[in-house]
Amino acid sequence: MTAVVAPIAALLIGVALLLMGNGLQGTLLPIRANLEAFSAIEIGILGSSYFFGFASGCWTGPLLVRRAGHIRTFAAVVAIASSIVLAHALLVNAEVWWGLRAGSGFCFAVLYMVIESWLNERATNENRGLIFSVYTIINLTVITVGQMMLILADPAEFVLFGLASILVSLAAVPVALTRAQAPAPIDEVKIRIRTLYRHSPVGVLGCLTVGLTNGAFWALGPVFAQRDTGDTTNVALFMSIAVIAGAVGQWPLGRWSDRIDRRKVIIVASAGAALAALIMTWLTHSGSGALTYSVFLFGFFAFPLYSLSIAHMNDFVQPENYVETASGLLLVYAAGAVAGPLLASLTIDAFGMGSLFAYTALFHVGLVIFAVHRIRQRTPAPSDEHIAFADALRVAQTIGPIDPLSEDEQAGPPQTHNSEEDDDPGGPTRTRPDKDTV
Repeated sequence: MTAVVAPIAALLIGVALLLMGNGLQGTLLPIRANLEAFSAIEIGILGSSYFFGFASGCWTGPLLVRRAGHIRTFAAVVAIASSIVLAHALLVNAEVWWGLRAGSGFCFAVLYMVIESWLNERATNENRGLIFSVYTIINLTVITVGQMMLILADPAEFVLFGLASILVSLAAVPVALTRAQAPAPIDEVKIRIRTLYRHSPVGVLGCLTVGLTNGAFWALGPVFAQRDTGDTTNVALFMSIAVIAGAVGQWPLGRWSDRIDRRKVIIVASAGAALAALIMTWLTHSGSGALTYSVFLFGFFAFPLYSLSIAHMNDFVQPENYVETASGLLLVYAAGAVAGPLLASLTIDAFGMGSLFAYTALFHVGLVIFAVHRIRQRTPAPSDEHIAFADALRVAQTIGPIDPLSEDEQAGPPQTHNSEEDDDPGGPTRTRPDKDTV
């Protein structure tokens, strides 16, 4: 393991510092906005702004990398992201924060692109699973640590903003000083949303649902946890428990989906998330103790839905199209995450903070209904043709560079190969590559 990780150790250290700072910032900003008497709609737009910037970074980030290279782009964008954190503390205004939050989303999309393209190039077929497992563990661990840092100081003061800025700034040091060779320039991929929908309607709608619900959770969950006592410790625990539960839920649900129709697992996960959300709606004013158990249940079922949707989609595409598929579904997710916080904030403005999880339950129930409808339309592919869930999870982490001119527009309708939309059971048999090539 040491021989595999050592060449990318500097990058992984930078990742840890970067995500720790982003985890702290993501929880701190809604809390500070609430303390500054921002309205629910203003806080919702704040969350939407981040994902709008994130989607923009997916589109334009490759231009920066091709112009300056991976290391210089990483260092430059880290400097901008660090400055943006401090600007939030200096300019406390809703409209200004929307622009700053969009800039932060743009920066982190570019940084993820650099990190993950670097990891992909350094990985081989033999060690790719190990590398991305380490990356996933670091990702989940340091985001949780970053959120728990909220208890170190008063969110109304400058200290936490300064700490988040320091963490983001330090991320550039190991990467800038590394002697490891930078990866080759990023190649563009084409995005074909209509083709993805033809391959798997459930996969596309699943990613959209995750954006609409989880985007609202990240933007407004801290405010929901703060609403009664204002205790930042409760907020940090509330958000961290959800992340930990999501990590716990990935593997049992993912492995189960390798053995049966993945749509059935998506239905179970979505129904479980809806049930947990309704319990949280009912327990809104019952105290943090009862909510602790229900937010664990929510995270356990809601957070794995993205990886399950990616895995289901990848069962219907060829390996050479995995990065294109992940990039397209990432944009679908980002579109949902832009709309989700805004729609949730409008719901909260009309019905109160307790309606946040009623909002998420509505979309999860909608996904259940749609997936049940799709199961009735077509029988599933045999489970022995599924790609391994671990492979799908690694692909789900990829932020592919995106060409704004889709292949649909350049070359007409592409050929498909027995997608989920092909409802004729007597049609051509879908072939899969050997498992060793997946």
